[in-house]
Amino acid sequence: MLVVRPITPQDYAALYTCAVESGHGFTSLPVDETLLRRRIARAQEAFAREQVSEPGEEGYLFVMEDTDTGEVVGCSGIEAAVGLTDAFYHYRLGKVIHHSKELDIYNALETLTLCNDYTGVSELCTLFLREPFRKNMNGRVLSRFRMLFMAEFRHRFSKIAIAEMRGVSDENGESPFWGWLQQHFFSMDFTQADYLTGIGEKTFVAELMPQLPIYVKLLPPEAQAVIGKVHENTRPALKMLESEGFRCRGYVDIFDAGPTVEVEVANIKSVRDSQKLPVKIGSTDNTKARYIVCNTQVANFRAIQRTLNVYSDHVVIDAEAAQALQVQDGDYVRFVTLTGAN
Repeated sequence: MLVVRPITPQDYAALYTCAVESGHGFTSLPVDETLLRRRIARAQEAFAREQVSEPGEEGYLFVMEDTDTGEVVGCSGIEAAVGLTDAFYHYRLGKVIHHSKELDIYNALETLTLCNDYTGVSELCTLFLREPFRKNMNGRVLSRFRMLFMAEFRHRFSKIAIAEMRGVSDENGESPFWGWLQQHFFSMDFTQADYLTGIGEKTFVAELMPQLPIYVKLLPPEAQAVIGKVHENTRPALKMLESEGFRCRGYVDIFDAGPTVEVEVANIKSVRDSQKLPVKIGSTDNTKARYIVCNTQVANFRAIQRTLNVYSDHVVIDAEAAQALQVQDGDYVRFVTLTGAN
């Protein structure tokens, strides 16, 4: 059975493997031992923090484990509030109007403006599932369980949630959008800039990034073409988030111009549709619909996909599922229907 749980120090080697396999452009999972161990320690602090009245510096990092083999097959995270200590940059797409009434000329021109507009919002991040396990809707579970966690512990998160989508880059990790910035403002390649951001070295952004709005039409065609576009491998993740209500509001990544999507947490479909009921342990009908189901603990959080028998005042789960979720008769679980294809 595949079980989602909080990360532990013993998962470092598996997290490092995920970082290597995730490839270029995966900013939140750089191949750096110090940073990865720091992220694990920070996640442990977040899960251990019992008294949280509002979102702060907490970074929740989970792994998906195959309980039959003990192998970690993927990871997924939530940042409670971004940009509180380190600046959180985006480009905001906008328009300026150049109009001459006398000459009867009217031009509406797109611009990119450096901003910190998403400071303080929650972020879904660090989603990676290893290739052999991209089946049986495992990727959908690894993404959507976070919405159940946010629904259960609303006070730990902002009213707005975002997700940054990986932008277009080639097989060598080179971004057409970054190529223009590199030529005119930086003297480093995309992979180095992306890596520095991933390890928290962001000072160079403020020092070297153009501060005035950039006219999009001044960029080369190949750079213009990828603004707001996602990497081919990221399309399924974007489609799933869009089905949950996430939309791009004109913000893109400063390095690869991939879109950032946002939603009010209360309007996330899985948050709205999730239910919370007490458990009875017994036999279940395997012909029933499958659900993403989680317990209601923080430090000992668990989530799985499973068939449930749902009644008006309780749910029935089988003994194996109850053991995986670490629940007993009378304990509460939160659940939502697992639908669609992955």
